Amino acid sequence: MAAIAFHQAIGTRYSYGCFHQEQGTASPRLVSYGFRVDNRLLRSENYRSSKRKLFFSHASTTQTPVFDPVSSPSKNATAESRKKSNEAALILIRHGESLWNEKNLFTGCVDVPLTQKGVEEAIEAGKRISNIPVDMIYTSALIRAQMTAMLAMTQHRRKKVPIVMHDESEQAKSWSRIHSEETKKQCIPVVTAWQLNERMYGELQGLNKQETADRYGKEKVHEWRRSYDIPPPNGESLEMCAERAVAYFKERIEPQFVAGNNVMIAAHGNSLRSIIMYLDKLTSQEVISLELSTGIPMLYIFKEGKFVRRGSPAGPSEAGVYAYTKTLALYRQKLDEKEMFH
Repeated sequence: MAAIAFHQAIGTRYSYGCFHQEQGTASPRLVSYGFRVDNRLLRSENYRSSKRKLFFSHASTTQTPVFDPVSSPSKNATAESRKKSNEAALILIRHGESLWNEKNLFTGCVDVPLTQKGVEEAIEAGKRISNIPVDMIYTSALIRAQMTAMLAMTQHRRKKVPIVMHDESEQAKSWSRIHSEETKKQCIPVVTAWQLNERMYGELQGLNKQETADRYGKEKVHEWRRSYDIPPPNGESLEMCAERAVAYFKERIEPQFVAGNNVMIAAHGNSLRSIIMYLDKLTSQEVISLELSTGIPMLYIFKEGKFVRRGSPAGPSEAGVYAYTKTLALYRQKLDEKEMFH
């Protein structure tokens, strides 16, 4: 019932093969206290891989998030501060445990919700990033990643509300419009994108991993799971997953950092490994051995055109594992000061 309610809360989704995607996403513009949604014509395009051909349709969007500072400096002061620092945070979170993770089934692009443990992992992830600014959220089109993002933000000290953008029709825009300027100040736009979905496992989806190893042989299954460019039957290789995920990151998400906006991405093991491969300049051999735990956030700082990893929490508290920059330290100080006066 909870999973059904959550699906209803984020709205109706449309299916393109195995992928699910909001048919349109919003395009918030940079404003000082609120955001405005621009309509964009939908377009269709083919996604092609050198290994296999998979066809999808998606919305053409341009997203620029809201920046609502903890204190309330003037618009000019805010812009000048951002221009000088040119620093932004990137938070990566792999979704918490799903019901099929628990059952040891290949999940891929099947839309499965979180377990109770997954919910708790998402909440814990939120506690670890509660002092890091978030201006924009990107998730995959799958419910387990969206649940993780939403639950994590319930723990953020800024208490801003993540709002899934709906731009699939004039009616959707009209019905989801926020009519309070004060409320808009406390909202964070959330964009869902199928390009951030988990690697599609083809004919393995829904199969028990141990039974699959018994059927095809452990070596073959290991090759499908851990090689870079060998896909399972009618599925994607990591290379194919990286092709779409990194292209989306470079085209849609990376420009946010150039503008000084702080971004959180809640996605999946393989789509995040693909992005980390790009950020850390890993080789195809290095990325296949990269392991990401569910519900554990990673922090990067974008500065002077480069992404620098600042830590992935392995301890009981974020304070002991994140190497704070001066900008993040000042942000946390403002949060502390604000709480003192409330």
